[in-house]
Amino acid sequence: MMNDPKDQSLLTRIDNPSDLKKLSIEQLDILAEEIRARIIETVAKNGGHLAPSLGAVELAIAIHYVFDTPNDKVIWDVGHQAYAHKILTGRRDRFHTLRTYGGISGFPKRAESPFDTFDTGHSSTSISAGLGISTAKELKGEKSNVIAVIGDGSMTAGLAYEGLNQAGDTEKNLIVILNDNEMSIAPNVGAFSSFLSRKMTGRRFVNLKRDLENFLKSVPGVGENILNLFRRSEDSFITFFTPGMLFEAFKFRYIGPINGHRMDRLIEALENTSHLKGPTLVHVLTKKGKGYGPAEKDPAYFHGVGAFEVSTGTAPSKGLKKTTPTYTQIFGETMVELAKNEKRLFAITAAMPEGTGLNRFSEAYPERFLDVGIAEQHAVTYAAGLAVEGFIPVVAIYSTFLQRAYDQIIHDVCLSNLHVIFCIDRGGLVGEDGPTHHGYFDITYLRVLPNMTVMVPKDENELRHMLFTALSHNGPIAIRYPRGNGVGVALTPEYEKIPIGKSELLRPGKDLCIIAAGSMVYPALEAANLLEKEGFQVGVVNCRSVKPLDAELAEHAKNAGKVLIVEENIRQGGLGGAVLEMFSDMGIHHLPIRRIGLPDQFVEHGPISMLKEKYGLNLSGIAKEARDLCQQG
Repeated sequence: MMNDPKDQSLLTRIDNPSDLKKLSIEQLDILAEEIRARIIETVAKNGGHLAPSLGAVELAIAIHYVFDTPNDKVIWDVGHQAYAHKILTGRRDRFHTLRTYGGISGFPKRAESPFDTFDTGHSSTSISAGLGISTAKELKGEKSNVIAVIGDGSMTAGLAYEGLNQAGDTEKNLIVILNDNEMSIAPNVGAFSSFLSRKMTGRRFVNLKRDLENFLKSVPGVGENILNLFRRSEDSFITFFTPGMLFEAFKFRYIGPINGHRMDRLIEALENTSHLKGPTLVHVLTKKGKGYGPAEKDPAYFHGVGAFEVSTGTAPSKGLKKTTPTYTQIFGETMVELAKNEKRLFAITAAMPEGTGLNRFSEAYPERFLDVGIAEQHAVTYAAGLAVEGFIPVVAIYSTFLQRAYDQIIHDVCLSNLHVIFCIDRGGLVGEDGPTHHGYFDITYLRVLPNMTVMVPKDENELRHMLFTALSHNGPIAIRYPRGNGVGVALTPEYEKIPIGKSELLRPGKDLCIIAAGSMVYPALEAANLLEKEGFQVGVVNCRSVKPLDAELAEHAKNAGKVLIVEENIRQGGLGGAVLEMFSDMGIHHLPIRRIGLPDQFVEHGPISMLKEKYGLNLSGIAKEARDLCQQG
């Protein structure tokens, strides 16, 4: 026993994975609890993906204990299970900066560490990426292992099965670890099935099996028949006692289920697996939120959570002040209201019923609701099928995830001009989740599509009316709104149709016209009010219809003589590009025009307010550009 209490922390000894190999199994169990405490402490302050990372602590330790990382390559699917991995791979002293501006990312990032093999943030990419890496290593003559860790819902996406299918067909060396934290695949878990899988993959058993196969092949006449019978018997024996039939069908050797919180069994299974050839799947059972009571009790809430009090698991007290409803809440409430009278309304989401605000709709109208899992492509084409039969499907998906279904939007919806409503949450900057989750490409990638209508509400009340308007629109229509709270405007009781293709002149101006969309409208109004005190008359137009554009924008622009276009979207191909294209087609070539938007780069993680300030998407940034334009001769 060490005398200095500070030296008793095992975590302080771990500077890289090689340090793990100096510890006993008992010490690794203690280390797992220290890592959990560090994760809970950090996420309580910074927010993050708590429950999935808590469930994967032993798994991360075992992987780095057994394999020679970073020579052996580990791909963490999605990446929100990888906090322990980050702590173990040289980022322990920086872990307190998790998801903060300038700090380490909440997801694996190759630029951050050589231990981060593949940039992840969207689900189900690990198997395909791992297969590509394994193929490349074979071509280069390298012998290291490739391990893809997938789970936490990622097996609901078709991409995972496409990767499994190809890996099994090519018979490349690839280890897939299925981190099953919901017991959704394998209810028949027991000590015998775990024992069976561990022992049947041990080195002695594998060598004995190989020798027996070679002997049977050498027996003339009957040897091959006996060998085939032996193989069929082995397959039947394994799949009878374990849930491996699905993965065996993909030509993967199946190992498991393994208790993902028993360090000794995890390490034994992974050590046995490390010498196997061909595709292998290790099925590991973990508890989401392991080690933190509130997260174990409510893993869905603690999947991705903001700052909270460790002692209670609740958000820090902010007094009794009533908060403004979020756009997500307003959308969900509006869907429930509209569904009362519109019986054709059908709601679809991709593994995000609470995140998109559709949980109340699912309870009120379960027969008109479907959560397809992490399968955005299927969600869009499924909606197209509903639309063909006269229903009005609303596909509610975050902006960043809708990117995964782009071909389905084009081919299955727009080509046939089907009445599908896309409600796109998290449009624009989303904050600490960073570049994999920011949603600032949607205006660009949607407005170029024939038959598509794109609308952007300036506030939560306009969102309600846009959704009502979309019900009677003939063709595909997208409504894009930001993350977070609305601006606090009153909600009008009666729904009104908003003229599609018409902008809204909020205030006239003779010195400058600001054309703004969505979240930028109110900051533009504030900037105009500020400049009015400085003697400038600045007009503001709410460009609520990005496609089709209102031709009257040209008149507002010419009346003011100068134009500033503001959007929370990438500048390439966004609202500013659309306005410039229209002005060019109309022969308007000499107006001074500036654009404020996000640059041609992937924006880093950080608080939304900080990022908006950096890129000029706030009151001061808009006022500065507007002032400069007004002062031009």
